Amino acid sequence: MNQSAAGSGPKKITTKVIASMKQEGKKIACLTAYDFLTARFLDQAGVDLILVGDSLAMVFQGHETTIPVTLEEIMYHAKTVVRGVDRSMIIVDMPFMSYQTNPEEGFRNAGRVMKETGAGGVKFEGGKRVADLVFKATQAGIPVMGHLGLTPQSIHQFGGYTPRGATPAEAKSILDDALALQKSGAFAIVLEKIPAALAAKVSRSLKIPTIGIGAGSGCDGQVMVAADMLGLYEEFQPRFVRRYANLADTVREAVGRYVRDVKDKNFPSRDESY
Repeated sequence: MNQSAAGSGPKKITTKVIASMKQEGKKIACLTAYDFLTARFLDQAGVDLILVGDSLAMVFQGHETTIPVTLEEIMYHAKTVVRGVDRSMIIVDMPFMSYQTNPEEGFRNAGRVMKETGAGGVKFEGGKRVADLVFKATQAGIPVMGHLGLTPQSIHQFGGYTPRGATPAEAKSILDDALALQKSGAFAIVLEKIPAALAAKVSRSLKIPTIGIGAGSGCDGQVMVAADMLGLYEEFQPRFVRRYANLADTVREAVGRYVRDVKDKNFPSRDESY
């Protein structure tokens, strides 16, 4: 049922809503999701932006980095997320080597994501080096989110997950990249693992919102990997992760009870049988 026609229901989040949130000083809440059920829970809880992140390579597929996930795989996950959401805006990470070869290929792949998944936008890592692609995509009507600071697809070039922007030269480069992305038409920018003071400066310098992850409270919004926030992913806990639950223990305890009930012949009961 069309919510606007019905005159009730939650307001659909769009780029226009995201822009107005910055103007009105309202913080933007963003989390990742890779499946229908998680997306539904996040949407019902009031999350503004849902990122179908290439982090699924690590927390869903079990890889050590985000690099292995393919375009086809991330599109599959995006389709399942879209089906679980009524209100949140869904952004899809463009995976490694789906856009780096040349702007034309990146443009076509971003178009495929929009056309085949029903998502609300895409995210590219990088600044000036992807500015032409961002411009081309936004001119064609594809909402684009940027990503600066620690960009996980470049992790082998960085040599680790250390924060970025600590030197004056690197800080200036991040600010220049942010301004370039804004000029090219990006509607928002993720700032990952950069000094809080730098993130606040970038946020003040932009008309478009910033979404921080390990970048302090001066950003216009925050994003976390849902599996980190829920205490499901236990491989490591970055400094910027606040765990709001410890679902890994809850799941293990519930499964253990089920196993014991089956082995002790306590499940199923007569009432649970036909």
